[in-house]
Parts: sequence; C-alpha cells; structure tokens
Amino acid sequence: MLGGLPDGSYRSVLINPTIRGRRREELLAAARAGQPLDPSQAMLVRVVEYMVENRTTRGELFCLITNLLDYETAPAMELAELYHERWEIELSFDEIETHQLASDRVLRSRTPELVKQEIWGLLLTHYAIRHTMKDAADTVGTDPDRLSFIRGFRVIRRQVSNQAGFSPSPNGHGTG
Repeated sequence: MLGGLPDGSYRSVLINPTIRGRRREELLAAARAGQPLDPSQAMLVRVVEYMVENRTTRGELFCLITNLLDYETAPAMELAELYHERWEIELSFDEIETHQLASDRVLRSRTPELVKQEIWGLLLTHYAIRHTMKDAADTVGTDPDRLSFIRGFRVIRRQVSNQAGFSPSPNGHGTG
C-alpha cells in the first residue's frame, strides 16, 4: 500500500512477478517517491475494497484493482457499483447459452448469414423475455434483477402453445 485516499481506496503498485529481490524493492521505492515506472516492470494502481452481502448475510470482500488513479474523477463507490453492473452482461450470456440454447444444443445454421440470423433470433428472444420480466417487476415495484430468468423463461415457454405455427416451404418463400 502506497497511501490511502479520501474515498477509502488506496494506491498500490503491481510488480511483474518475475522481478525479485533488490529490484523489486527499488521499484516499490520509486513508486512511493512518485517516479515514473517502466510498464513492463511495474504499474501504479488504485485498489477499491468493498463488501457485498450475499444470501447467507455474510459479507464477501471484493477487491477491485484499477488504473483509474484519480479518486475525484472516479470515486471508489462509483467504481464498485459500475463493476457490479458490468457482470450483468456476463449473466445475460449465461442465460442465453445455458437456458435458451441448453447445454447440448449448438447453432444449427450452415452458412455465415444463417448463423447471424440464428444469433439475432436468440438475442431478440432474450430481450423479449427480459422485457416481459421488467414489465412484471414494474407491476409489483421490484428490481427486475431480483427475478429468476429461468422461471421467467419457463413461464413464457408454457404460454406458447404452438411454437412452430408453420413449416417453411422448401423454396423458402413461406406457405403462400
């Protein structure tokens, strides 16, 4: 730790793990003195530590390391909130890959154009499910992130009585 900052974060230095002994101490001293560091050897960083309550009410410590050094431009609390939100896209990818596609299913299309079409179909379906969940959450005044995607997916799926209402014609022009 090089020094605490008013927002509760602190400055530190990441040193290349291959550097040992005296050189490591020199780099640490240079960082403390505010001297420029060779990026291949060391990097000045800011550390934001924060607790997240989990379902068992035990807090879990998160440690966010960033090269955003200015605590006034990027306050610790704001970085913690944004980092948490960043994981929302990862959860969306999981929802699509695990629940919409199912673990044993792969994209069926054989051409690049049809692969794009199939991916767009998955994304639009995911959006429609999430939008429906948002509307449901709004009606009861809760955060949509608190609702289970898989439950929403299953409820919507049960409401679709005929998932393939028509079979495409062999020439690709519809049923006529």
